[in-house]
Amino acid sequence: MNTKKIYLCGPIMDCAVGDSKDWRTRAKERLAGRFILLDPMRRNFRDNEIDSSNEIVEFDLQDIRDADLILVNYSKASVGTSMEVFYASHDLGKFVIAFSPYDFKDCSPWMVRFSTKILPNLEGALHYIERHF
Repeated sequence: MNTKKIYLCGPIMDCAVGDSKDWRTRAKERLAGRFILLDPMRRNFRDNEIDSSNEIVEFDLQDIRDADLILVNYSKASVGTSMEVFYASHDLGKFVIAFSPYDFKDCSPWMVRFSTKILPNLEGALHYIERHF
């Protein structure tokens, strides 16, 4: 059986560690054993972002290339998250599942266009993944 890989995409820069980490931990706990979760936070670049910018981006792009699905926390505007979603969807044709507290009318048209599915919360996104993949 081919275990699918999921890249955990979402804001890290300018976020409290808990905001970046907690949802990823919940996703990993829930999907462990059935999926391989690619968490960009496994590489610790905190307080070193400037010196490591090219590494951060290239490692993240490699994870996206390796992933079968992209799970996106769209809880706030994030340049990195937006770039990753565009790259995964537009350039690579990946299936992008986002979760967001925003009503549809408040979502960026870019996120709507390049996310395959947007659900209202992490629980709904995880259920969607379990049901369809």
